[in-house]
Amino acid sequence: MDVEEYVIATLVVVVAVIVGQLAAGRLRVPSAIVLVLLGMVLGVVPWMHSLSITPEVILLVFLPPLIYNAAFFSSPKDMRNLFRPILVMSVGVTLVTAFGMASVIYVLIPAVEWPAAIALGAAVAPTDAVSASAILKRVGTPRRVMTILEGESLVNDGVALTLFSLAVTSMAHPLPPTEGLVTLGSVVVGGLVYGGLVSWFILWVRPKLRDPSIQLMVALITPFVAYVPAEKAGFSGVLAAVVAGFVLGGRGEGPLPPRVRLTGQVVWKTLVTLLEAMLFVLLGLQLDAVVTSVQEHYSLWQLTWVALVVTLVAVVLRMLLMLAVIPLQQFVPRLELDVSNLRERVVIGWSGMRGAVSLAIALSLPATIGGEAFTERGGLIYIAGVVVMGTLLIQGLTLPLLLRKLGLTKGDQMQREVLDADYEMSCAALQKVDELQTSGAVDEKTAESVRSVYSRRLSELQGLMSEDDGARRRFESGVAVHGQIIQARRDRLESLYREGRIDHDVFQKLNRDLDMRDSGGGAYGD
Repeated sequence: MDVEEYVIATLVVVVAVIVGQLAAGRLRVPSAIVLVLLGMVLGVVPWMHSLSITPEVILLVFLPPLIYNAAFFSSPKDMRNLFRPILVMSVGVTLVTAFGMASVIYVLIPAVEWPAAIALGAAVAPTDAVSASAILKRVGTPRRVMTILEGESLVNDGVALTLFSLAVTSMAHPLPPTEGLVTLGSVVVGGLVYGGLVSWFILWVRPKLRDPSIQLMVALITPFVAYVPAEKAGFSGVLAAVVAGFVLGGRGEGPLPPRVRLTGQVVWKTLVTLLEAMLFVLLGLQLDAVVTSVQEHYSLWQLTWVALVVTLVAVVLRMLLMLAVIPLQQFVPRLELDVSNLRERVVIGWSGMRGAVSLAIALSLPATIGGEAFTERGGLIYIAGVVVMGTLLIQGLTLPLLLRKLGLTKGDQMQREVLDADYEMSCAALQKVDELQTSGAVDEKTAESVRSVYSRRLSELQGLMSEDDGARRRFESGVAVHGQIIQARRDRLESLYREGRIDHDVFQKLNRDLDMRDSGGGAYGD
């Protein structure tokens, strides 16, 4: 395909992502299923069938923002408090699962050698907490469970990709144990150090940038600045991106103004959602070519059977580790994993869905080894696709039922914390108004005007926190009125612009101000 065809094909894939997301919402099925099916349909189109994405593009374009985003929006405080269980899950469980699945593949497919089997095991070992977290947050599962899952998903990507890189290297150049350990040490330490340096540099340079557009551009290129040079230097780009995201996210947005923060969050959410969805469409696009290449060496039914066995091993092995092995930690001195609750262990064990990162790793398997075609690549990608789709279907669809059966649905705990925190913030605001009035920084009239706003907010919050139906109805009515007021102001602004009474720059400025009010404190009408 030439450049023009690649651009058109990319646009077609993006349109498929939009259609797939809309269809999944209406059908109430996992979007991954719809996206893969759409990809398969697109694969029938001759010129789309020839679309091929090299493994290098998958690694360099898709992985850095996905990994950095997960690290950036993690909770450093919660992860520090649960460091031990997260470390055991992300390292111990991931490695055991990877080698367990690799053993099954090695035994059931004799043509696949150990390095290739380990590479695939590493690809499908890391869990994706995005799907699980969405369900857990919706039903109000204990925060500790979500923190462990999100922390595990963050760290196990780095563990899996490091193992994957070593396995791919061994496929072309077998590594002796000593050399492998030295390489592993340099890859890990180099990635961690470089990620720390990138974080320090961004924290140093960001306060000096005053242009919001440049600030946003720096935020967008940060994961690639962390990942690409580290990989080129022979270090772990994944660990570098994780460290950069974790450090920068832990520092908040620093000096970034509210407009940049709001815009950045929207851009990042859109970018990550698009990249994740595109991976599933690309999997569907490649399935036809994968199946064709597979049938040259294996029976499709045989490979499907192997894929189902690997999926079963992935699910069962994780559950066994959570139910049988993790409890043994109580007999190990100075090791308390804080996952002694049986119901929580069951939920954590059953929340092992695989996602976009596993697909990206599998699709990045090399097409050639030592100058010769890697004939098993198609079969391994097929197995990875079945594992990802199987876990999303089996575990994703049954997780809500399991949570209800175990009695781990506690309502919207996050909403309660939001109300409590908002109450404390409003009290702090009133205290600051009193201080400013006492010091003479503001006059009495201004102080009373501001004080009335936050006094009204406190009254609303108290009613919502006491679960008073009348207060809730008044609150919802206030939200509706506020929305109508914003819309009335927006309609009048548009009419002023159409009448030629204001120029385009004034229209854009006031429209942005309305957007800020509508997305900011609109719930309280201030």
